[in-house]
Amino acid sequence: MNENEERLIQRDRMRFIKNSLSANLAILAIVFNVLYFVSIYRSNVGTFYYNYLMGISVVYNLIFMLATFLSSEGVKNYKKNYSYLLVALGIGQIIRIFILPAKAHGAIVAVGDAMTTVMGDKQYVSLLVYLIISAVCLIAAAVTNYIKCSMLEAHMKTLTEGSV
Repeated sequence: MNENEERLIQRDRMRFIKNSLSANLAILAIVFNVLYFVSIYRSNVGTFYYNYLMGISVVYNLIFMLATFLSSEGVKNYKKNYSYLLVALGIGQIIRIFILPAKAHGAIVAVGDAMTTVMGDKQYVSLLVYLIISAVCLIAAAVTNYIKCSMLEAHMKTLTEGSV
């Protein structure tokens, strides 16, 4: 069997197997998002987190996880449109870096008689890493899905042209 036949067989197999790489990358993005929000929500320094921004963050996390899970199921079945949603979610993760973590890292609040930083450098760096890895997983899932969908579409086109 030559290289062209092997490539043809691999593309033909795509009709019958799931796109597990993209789906697993999307699930991994959810895992890193969970690490992010567990780290930030367990912090309870003074009353800094008792505001509308935290409420928006909770709602966004729920929507993010639902949309990402839906996308992971969509990319399993080679749906190209979910690639765009995954890129948007990845960009959203990058934007989040500059909202709650940035504000909390620079904030100092009074706890009792002492002034305390809301978020230390170690936690801040951890949160940045979680969000960046989550974003990279989402964008990698999107790119992988887009490429595989394009390959499968081209293969399906050759099959329909060959049968006519």
